[in-house]
Amino acid sequence: MRFNAKQDIEAPLEFVQQSLSDFEAWERAAMRRGVEVSRTDKLRQSGPGMSWLSHFSYRGKQRTVTIELTGLDPVGHLAFSGSSASVGAEVAIDLLEMAARRTRLQILMEVKPKTLGARLFLQSLRLARARVDKNFDLRIAQLAADIEAKYRTSRRA
Repeated sequence: MRFNAKQDIEAPLEFVQQSLSDFEAWERAAMRRGVEVSRTDKLRQSGPGMSWLSHFSYRGKQRTVTIELTGLDPVGHLAFSGSSASVGAEVAIDLLEMAARRTRLQILMEVKPKTLGARLFLQSLRLARARVDKNFDLRIAQLAADIEAKYRTSRRA
């Protein structure tokens, strides 16, 4: 199942890229939401090969997901691969400079089932496609708003 969202952000491409690739901030944000996150790689610098192991509760069950950074391009591309016991996912984040202080964020996520239960779950999402797409778009819009607010705050300081 594919999810796709586009959002324009009132911030320069470099700032958006830096915000999206601040992996320590993402780890802290996940921990604030109750996710146990640990780095599993030994890399000293940010780059492809970085990986995390996360544990969290979803729908009453404890879940474990491994996430790997598969692509990091300084000109506006990030790619991730995620895997759990029941699903696998690929995420591509592309940034396009629209103007000096305007960046377009495009996110493409593909989720593939590994088990029959996951296949049934994804089928139920397909039946509610409009609602699922709306929620995905709202999440991306919130991410864009957070980056814009962070940029406005950094300009005042």
